[in-house]
Amino acid sequence: MNPITIGLVGIGVLIILLFLRMPVGLAMALVGFAGFAFLTSIEGAFGILRSVPFVTSASYDLSVLPLFLLMGSFAFYSGMSEGLYNSAYKWLGGSPGGLAMATIVGCSGFAAVSGSTLATAATMGMIALPEMKKYRYDSSLATGAVASGGSLGILIPPSSILIIYGMLTEQSIEKLFMAGIFPGLLLALLFIFSIMARVMLNESLGPPGAKTAFVEKLTSIRDCWGVLALFIIIMGGLYLGLFTPTEAAGVGAFGAFVFALFRKRLTKTNFIAALTETIRTTAMIFVIVIGAMIFGYFLAISRLPYELATVVSAFPVSPYVILTGILVVYLFLGCIMDTLAMVILTVPIFYPIILKLGFDPIWFGIVMVLVSEMGVITPPVGLNVYVVHSVAKDVPLFTIFRGILPFLCMMILCLILLILFPQIATFLPDLMGK
Repeated sequence: MNPITIGLVGIGVLIILLFLRMPVGLAMALVGFAGFAFLTSIEGAFGILRSVPFVTSASYDLSVLPLFLLMGSFAFYSGMSEGLYNSAYKWLGGSPGGLAMATIVGCSGFAAVSGSTLATAATMGMIALPEMKKYRYDSSLATGAVASGGSLGILIPPSSILIIYGMLTEQSIEKLFMAGIFPGLLLALLFIFSIMARVMLNESLGPPGAKTAFVEKLTSIRDCWGVLALFIIIMGGLYLGLFTPTEAAGVGAFGAFVFALFRKRLTKTNFIAALTETIRTTAMIFVIVIGAMIFGYFLAISRLPYELATVVSAFPVSPYVILTGILVVYLFLGCIMDTLAMVILTVPIFYPIILKLGFDPIWFGIVMVLVSEMGVITPPVGLNVYVVHSVAKDVPLFTIFRGILPFLCMMILCLILLILFPQIATFLPDLMGK
């Protein structure tokens, strides 16, 4: 068999192993090792097995990931999410659907310091769902808002998925973060518009909460200063070239730590829990990345991605038709796979095609993350839905999945706008220059 056929067989074996529930990192490492050994030699495969784990885990650039995860953990235990929701509640809660809209605003703010969709959904769910239940909100609207709002965690920077994409494609993480700001804000506004439209048609879905005096609204803004300060320092430092991404992550983690101390929320128990959660998540991600690197060597020597890019780009159709096909594959995979695993598995295959078609790689990173967001709320996996269900145990899964449908439509609309107007994502990165 020629190398390309071996590459296709390897992908098929990998998919089978994933369906057999083998851990993603282990499955990719096993297939990559076996495929590389078959195409070269067993000595060469063992050489990769010796070097890749050390080189990957010792990478200075990759240290940005655990530092941003640590920032998110400190932000969670500092109570930033409560302050964000409280302020949004004061401004929006008195209008129909206001609590659901406040949830979206709170999710957007917490996404800016956590970088995790699951953490955003779980945290805001514990805060927002009891309030919406108190005011007799429709269960599908309440849970759908939390699950969908939580998905903003991987689009609004800092985003763990954008970091991984940048590492795999050797694109600037600073530019990827900048590219995610406007699409993230646009999607949050579309979510809010969706809620407003639904309660205008049927106010009983989201009855208004308690009215708040204007002075009280103004004073509530001080509850957000920690998140605003961290976001401005990190993104401003990256935009002005004052920090590298790793330095920005270190500053962010230290800032969240100081904020938690200032609010007297960082007990010994919380401090240990923050470190433990960061270590566990980092270890899980690093195992997947190491497996992906080994699998990447196998794909590279098989030349499958490059041959595939050449063949696909030669099709007598518009590049946007091929792009649509790639996005449909992402939508399908998002329904059955974890987002991180899906991105690591597909980027080495689809990225050469995107470059060959002439699309901006920074823009594609944002589009890919947006489609991945759909995966975290669509069945049968829909991890955000299961996280929300663990908080709202009395709400059936079917009700939550039904509640995300209007928000899913807004995601599709946002995707269409990004394709029609790529400047939404590329405007800020272009201002940064080379």
